[in-house]
Amino acid sequence: MPAQTLAAQPGRWLWTCREGFESHLFEELVWAGAGPRLLGPALLESEQRPDVPPAFGRAVERVVATWAPPGGAQVPVEDILRSMSGLPSRVPWLLRAYTPDSAKGNTQAGRAEALEAAVRAALPPGRALEDDNRARESGALLVGLCVAPDGVLMLGAVSAREALSLAPGGRRRMKRAGESPSRAAMKLEEALDGLAHEPGRGDVCVDLGAAPGGWTQRLVARGARVVAVDPAKLMPELARNPRVQHVQESAFAYAPEEPADWLFCDMAWRPLEVAQLLAKWGRRRWARNLVANIKLPMKDKNPLLLRVRQTLVEDGGWEGLTVRQLYHDRDEVTVTAHRMR
Repeated sequence: MPAQTLAAQPGRWLWTCREGFESHLFEELVWAGAGPRLLGPALLESEQRPDVPPAFGRAVERVVATWAPPGGAQVPVEDILRSMSGLPSRVPWLLRAYTPDSAKGNTQAGRAEALEAAVRAALPPGRALEDDNRARESGALLVGLCVAPDGVLMLGAVSAREALSLAPGGRRRMKRAGESPSRAAMKLEEALDGLAHEPGRGDVCVDLGAAPGGWTQRLVARGARVVAVDPAKLMPELARNPRVQHVQESAFAYAPEEPADWLFCDMAWRPLEVAQLLAKWGRRRWARNLVANIKLPMKDKNPLLLRVRQTLVEDGGWEGLTVRQLYHDRDEVTVTAHRMR
């Protein structure tokens, strides 16, 4: 790790990740021939952007300009605006100032908030979007200001439609809703936030490894009907819910009576065995859409993820596969896919 944060080079790609997972993202980028360089905790750059998004990359943008003033002095807003003047102006901008997701980076949060407010106020009226939900449909440009430790500031941009995440630095913080039975509910909400469509009223969802019911609760709240599969008990209010069917048996033994719209899985089980189970559901066309968490081993994370991808695609026939370590994931990744009828 560099002693001080390094500034990315303009024209290259700036990546963010979870602190402690820099080596895994670096390895993925090496395997892809992307020419990575470590900049500091939770930050890397690469010469190329791989076609297949790396699992451990949270966000990525093309570097436009960087600053590293002596003594960590503030960069004048006028200098930032001058560098922004070369960005496409025919589309709206989604402006994001963020810090790296690291202990040292989090100390810059106040600086990032103030900088975003100052830049936004200096932009022409209507240039920056107020409604983030319109960013992709309007073809907006995601403009990022990475406020890093040691006075480093980096300006980057990427089309919102090509962005890995629209959240600042890829950190999509979900709020814990009411009496959610576990942190798992926030993992599900973040996973669904990035999908083109979500489970809704009347959809049939199967939740493997459901207990105590974090994912089932959120799916029911969206109006779905849920088959919750787990030998353990659900929360009493879920067990009594007429839209929840609790099947108290192993997820590996369960077979649905009819295909489901969605398959969900968040089991603390050996990752390759879970991948094989999910592949069986895809191969037998038991579900149309997949959202699952895969737990990661202490070592050899990337080789294992290669085998998981191969199992789901080649053995399971799942299409549109994504494998991402989201903000609410810890030693795990979130998998999404679909299966055409």
